[in-house]
Amino acid sequence: MTGDPSLDDLSVLVADGRPRGKIRSLEEVAVICDQLRRSGKRVVQCHGTFDLLHLGHVRHLEAARQLGDCLVVTVTADPFVNKGPGRPVFDAVARAEMLASLQFVDWVAINDDPDAVSAIRRLRPDVYVKGKDYQNPEGDLTGKIKLEREAAEEGGGSIHFTDEVTFSSSELINQHLNVFEPHVRQHLDALRYNGGLEEILSLIDSVQGYRVLLVGDAIIDEYHYVVPMGKTPKENVIATRYQDKEIFAGGVFAAANHLASFCREVEVITCLGDTDSYADFIKSALPPNVTLTAFERPGAPTTVKRRFVDPSRVSKLFETYIMNDEPLPDEVQRQVDKSISERLSDFDLVIVTDFGHGLLASSSVEILVGGGARFLAVNTQSNSANLGYNLVTKYPRADYICIDAPEARLAMRDKVSVESDLAARLATEYVSCPRVVVTHGRNGCVTFERGSVGYTIPAFANRVVDTIGAGDAFFVVTALLAAAGGSMHQIGFIGNVVGALKVEIVGHRHAVDKTSLLKSIIGLLK
Repeated sequence: MTGDPSLDDLSVLVADGRPRGKIRSLEEVAVICDQLRRSGKRVVQCHGTFDLLHLGHVRHLEAARQLGDCLVVTVTADPFVNKGPGRPVFDAVARAEMLASLQFVDWVAINDDPDAVSAIRRLRPDVYVKGKDYQNPEGDLTGKIKLEREAAEEGGGSIHFTDEVTFSSSELINQHLNVFEPHVRQHLDALRYNGGLEEILSLIDSVQGYRVLLVGDAIIDEYHYVVPMGKTPKENVIATRYQDKEIFAGGVFAAANHLASFCREVEVITCLGDTDSYADFIKSALPPNVTLTAFERPGAPTTVKRRFVDPSRVSKLFETYIMNDEPLPDEVQRQVDKSISERLSDFDLVIVTDFGHGLLASSSVEILVGGGARFLAVNTQSNSANLGYNLVTKYPRADYICIDAPEARLAMRDKVSVESDLAARLATEYVSCPRVVVTHGRNGCVTFERGSVGYTIPAFANRVVDTIGAGDAFFVVTALLAAAGGSMHQIGFIGNVVGALKVEIVGHRHAVDKTSLLKSIIGLLK
């Protein structure tokens, strides 16, 4: 059916007796609900993921149906399930069909929004029903129940909580379905049975009052979506057809956005170009608790990394840098160094995201490692503009270092050692640092802490959309937890969950936030 159905053409909206006949678009179900209300019927709505249909769901939906004449169930679309890596186990269509097979469910619609609020406003149910787990506001990580209640009441309805037997889909999935490889399941089981969930949640909550100083390079990431068409007939050139573009605040700004929901305050020290600065765009991309202290590089643009991307797989075809990565003019460098020096001791944590694009001179490094910071976390990155020149060894000391395996190998000129040896030797022979994490993509990460044993933590990512910025997200969140004194095996685990969430995000469309992380960890360890 095309277009919005009208109230005068309801014949096509009558279920045909088969479960699939109950599954309609949200627009179609909204028309049905309008007609039912006009006929004096009471409409009841339930909403959820329903990844693994179980007795608790059945009892909940059955009780909901008794509150009215028609039960509509809206199902969270796959991109918004947000219950951790490997979820949903079943796609939205399969979940909708399972629900539609229940006799007391009248209609099912897949909701293509991150929460139920828009669906409630569209359907305007007389009663919106949730399970008793949501009755206690403290158990609502997202804070959405309040918004859902308001949406229901705006439409003239009310919210109701059923009091039926409850089960956890996440717990059942973890116990009975092989979502992960055996070594990953073993690692999760060890955390689960050793009280890891409570300790990890407590660790994450412990940093909510922290103030963080973030020093790093300003980068604008552009994605230009182009469709490859083939080689031109007269030259060895691949032609592409332009479609669209997205612009993201990357570099130190993306790092700040990841941090913002975990701690009280973030201040960013960086440098923008005085031509094509993107200053207004950058400010608009930062949350209210992020303060920007930006100096100007004269006669230069803010660094732009323009990637040409095949949208079908979000695969990068080639990229262009628009930048001036020469050392800053002396006066500007003095201003940057003075700002760092004056602020260094005022924060619980100082994080350095050094992309090697000219912000941090040797004078800056001397100030950062000079002992004024309560806790110093460092990451340096090698990229096509500085390969082999921007090594972590330029920082003689730090309290925490997080770096990926290829960059560790470059810094140590070591091509063959295993990652656990790289971490240990980097911390003891190359940089004075008690805590080091070496990440290595699909293989997870290894952690090292002086005087303790190292850990290898597996990766949890099942769906990789885009890897850009995953290491930065891992670094800044784990730096925060390291500053709080968290154990390295827990920090490595949390970092890998952060990485798994980040690789499902295109570019920097949104940050990995605290709520998403908590829901994912609970989903993994229930």
